[in-house]
Amino acid sequence: MNETISNFKLAICILAEEDEDLEVWKMYKVLPDSKALEVECLRIIDESGEDYLYPQSKFVTLELNDNIQQKLLQAVN
Repeated sequence: MNETISNFKLAICILAEEDEDLEVWKMYKVLPDSKALEVECLRIIDESGEDYLYPQSKFVTLELNDNIQQKLLQAVN
């Protein structure tokens, strides 16, 4: 995977509906998307492996230092 840590953040799902490709307490990659933020959404790479918009209220975004974020990204790949 050639993505750098600055290209995305990590978030933990805290709420998921039965028909969504999300798991509560699972960590997901958040892709940068300023238009999604305007409508209070995050662009998440979900269980399908594709990126979709989900409401921000379903996630807690993590603010981590680069070293820790890199280790976590390796774990979710």
